[in-house]
Amino acid sequence: MGSADVAGLAGRALPPGWCQASSRLGKVQVMNAIPVDTVVFDLGGVLISWDPHLAIAKTVGQEQATRFLADEAFDFIGWNYQQDAGRSWEGGEDAAVTLHPHWAGAIRAYRANFADSLVGPIEESVQILRELHAAGIPLYGLTNWSEELFPVARARFDFLDLFEDIIVSGEEGVAKPDPEIFAILGKRIGRSLGGCLFIDDSPANIAAAGAAGLDTILYRGSGHLRHDLVLRGLPLSAA
Repeated sequence: MGSADVAGLAGRALPPGWCQASSRLGKVQVMNAIPVDTVVFDLGGVLISWDPHLAIAKTVGQEQATRFLADEAFDFIGWNYQQDAGRSWEGGEDAAVTLHPHWAGAIRAYRANFADSLVGPIEESVQILRELHAAGIPLYGLTNWSEELFPVARARFDFLDLFEDIIVSGEEGVAKPDPEIFAILGKRIGRSLGGCLFIDDSPANIAAAGAAGLDTILYRGSGHLRHDLVLRGLPLSAA
């Protein structure tokens, strides 16, 4: 629902399942027919800042890394997604080097220097995670991440231990926004997804999660995230 749609509800009776809350931003309508009992976080872009340019540039230099990532014929994001969905890094690199031999150095630099791509925690989001954990809210992770490289994050970020479970796409052989990964999430949680709230920075993933029955928040920054969670009745401080 866009802001114009929300504004159009002003002064009208709210549909079933909507609640109205007031804040310094004005009256806001939030879809909350089912109370949230579980929160599911994406990792990259929500809790962990990621920049592949840093890893690639470490080997080939900033200028070549910039050109490589901008090359639509190569499509780094699409190529990386295949490893997130279960393809081995060796297989992915070999296939890419065969098709794009002029980018061989940049292709192999990413995995070799992967730790450098993990800029650090998004501290405000991690604080929200810690507050929810302290309040006893069940927490799960659902991330597009290769099976081979996820241990790098596990070793570095201790807040990942706050999750009851993390569904890693590379381990499952399927990645968001494929509906299958949300079915896997439901099995791992062990109950209906109707009471689950999913936070992700990808509109496509948010749409897929909504279709699977989850309440959703499109992550646009930690300030709005805290506000949206408070409106849903989750036990967080307002600031």
